[in-house]
Amino acid sequence: MTVKEKLQQFRAWQQRPFEVAPLSQEEHDCATCGTHFQGNYCPRCGQSARIRRYSFKSALLLFFDVWGLGNRGMFRTLRDLLLRPGYMIRDYLSGMQMAYFPPFKMLFLLTTFSIIVSHGLNISGRVEKEESEDLKTEIDIKTDKNNPTASARSLKAKKRGRYLAAKAFEISERFPNALSILVTLLLTSFLYLFFHRAKAIPDLRFSEFFIAMVFSMNMVSLFDILLSFLCLKSGALSLATMFMVVVPLKQLSGFSWMRTIVSYVLACMMLFVFLVSMVVLTLYLVYIL
Repeated sequence: MTVKEKLQQFRAWQQRPFEVAPLSQEEHDCATCGTHFQGNYCPRCGQSARIRRYSFKSALLLFFDVWGLGNRGMFRTLRDLLLRPGYMIRDYLSGMQMAYFPPFKMLFLLTTFSIIVSHGLNISGRVEKEESEDLKTEIDIKTDKNNPTASARSLKAKKRGRYLAAKAFEISERFPNALSILVTLLLTSFLYLFFHRAKAIPDLRFSEFFIAMVFSMNMVSLFDILLSFLCLKSGALSLATMFMVVVPLKQLSGFSWMRTIVSYVLACMMLFVFLVSMVVLTLYLVYIL
């Protein structure tokens, strides 16, 4: 098989929806409630017919289940987010929800795991939090040295600005999931202007597109966690991972690559202008009050 044929086969697999395993014709007696049934699950209590004596595999699945990873296709969702993100999201929005892991639950798990990795669970044991705090302290010291004769009013405004920045930093550390959802919601609001009439889903709702963006941010988090684990994270690579959102957007919408990229760049520019305006307005209010 040539490379071209393999690529065509891969693209066909990407666009093929998930296929549920055929219903078992075997008869079983449920070990929990004693119901005699035919199929894969007990119709009375829902226990799987594949329940057997414990093994290392079943113990490992139970360990994953403690963290929410042992059910509802977590590993299938991770695989599809890496290999066919937009098509997977389209399947999920079409109603195929039991086959994939819930998007918000995955967001919370990935955020938690990202924090663990940034606190030293990586190949070099580097703690990103300590480095960011050292950099912040160094910037504050340089700022003080560069303004030895600052006026009382500017110093007061500077202290207020530092207080607000510290509070914002504290909130972002205490509620990372809420911050991720807020940023995703803002980005979704601007992207929806360009994708609400998607070629593949002409009647795409805002709520559906928001779910799609949560899945897309989960995909970005996967690559970001991998870079952090390998201690390869940098500003350029983080920007590159954010730009990878165009892949699920293209597959989900059915637009051309050019239209998808231009729409994404314009939406990011609109979001950037909005955030800068909010920061400038906040600093202005801090200075005049």
